Amino acid sequence: MKVLGFGNALVDIMTRMDKDGYLQEFDLPKGSMILVDADKSKRVYEGTSHLERTLASGGSAANTIHGLSNLDIETGFIGKIGRDEIGEVFYKDLLKSGIKPHLLYSQTDSGKVMALVSPDTERTFATYLGAAVEMKSSELRDDIFKDYDIFHIEGYIVQDHELLEAAMKKAKKHGLRISIDMASYNVVDENLEFLKYILQKYVDIAFANEDEARSLTGKEPHDALFELAGNCEIAVVKTGKKGSLILHQDQKHEVGVIDVVSIDTTGAGDLYAAGFLYGLVNDLSMENCGRIGSLLAGKVIEVMGPKISEATWKEVRTLVKEIEATQP
Repeated sequence: MKVLGFGNALVDIMTRMDKDGYLQEFDLPKGSMILVDADKSKRVYEGTSHLERTLASGGSAANTIHGLSNLDIETGFIGKIGRDEIGEVFYKDLLKSGIKPHLLYSQTDSGKVMALVSPDTERTFATYLGAAVEMKSSELRDDIFKDYDIFHIEGYIVQDHELLEAAMKKAKKHGLRISIDMASYNVVDENLEFLKYILQKYVDIAFANEDEARSLTGKEPHDALFELAGNCEIAVVKTGKKGSLILHQDQKHEVGVIDVVSIDTTGAGDLYAAGFLYGLVNDLSMENCGRIGSLLAGKVIEVMGPKISEATWKEVRTLVKEIEATQP
C-alpha cells in the first residue's frame, strides 16, 4: 500500500546561535513562533548565514511522509515550492528519502522556517510560508491520486477550504482512505465548522492532541475521543507524556510512551502519525499501530528538529519488527 502526503512544502533551517542578541536584532521574541514576510525572512536568513545550521525539508505532512518512507512504505508528496535554492533542497530531500515528488512550482520564494536555537536550547521560529500556500485546486491533477491507498493531510491546509475539499474529492474518487492531523488548536478554532463538515463527509482517520481535541469538541480527551470517532472510522487523541487514546469499532485502546530524554518536541505528532499509519498499512492491531506511533514520537524528541538519524532509524526498524512479532 502507498501513502500520499499533502501539505505545506517548507524547509526547516535549524540555526545554532552563540548569543540571543540576534533575536533582538531581528525583533523576534524569544521562544515565539511567528509568521514573517519575504523581506524579514531574507534578513534573518542572510544575517545568520555565518552560524552553524542544517537544512532539511519540513512541514507537518512532509515529516510524516519522511517517517513512512524510512519504514520502507512507498510514498509521495504534493506541495508547492519556488524555483530557488530552498525549493531545490526540498525537492532533493524528497528524492533522497525515496519519496515521489508531486511538486507544483511558483515564482514566489519557497517557504522556509528559520528555527533559531538559543545557547540554552530554546527555539524561536520565524516562518515564511511563501510558495507553500499558493496551491490552487486547478493544479491538482487526477492522475496523481491513482496510485495511492491513503491520503494524509496536515491540518494547516484546512485554512484553504476550497483547495482541501477539491483534493479530498479527488482522493475519494480514486478510493483512497483519508487521514488528517489537526495541526494546532488555533487552526481548529478558526475552522471549526468546516472541520466538522469534512470529518463527517470525507475523513477516515483523525489525529488530534489534547488541545486540538478540546477545541474541536469542547471536551476532555476521553470524551473527545468518542465524539471524534462518531465522525470517522478511527480516532486518535494524543495525550503527551501519558501516551495516546485510540477508538475503532467502539473499542478503546490506551497506549503509553517509551522512556526517553526529551530534547525537542518538534515533529513528535508528525512521527506518531507516521508510525500509526505504518501499522495501519500493514494490518496491525490498533494497539500495535499506537505502539509504533509512540516509538517514533519518542525517538524524534530525543534530537533537535524533526529528523531522526539513519543510525537511529536502523534501531527503530528493528524495534518495529519486534512489535510486529507480537501481532496476534
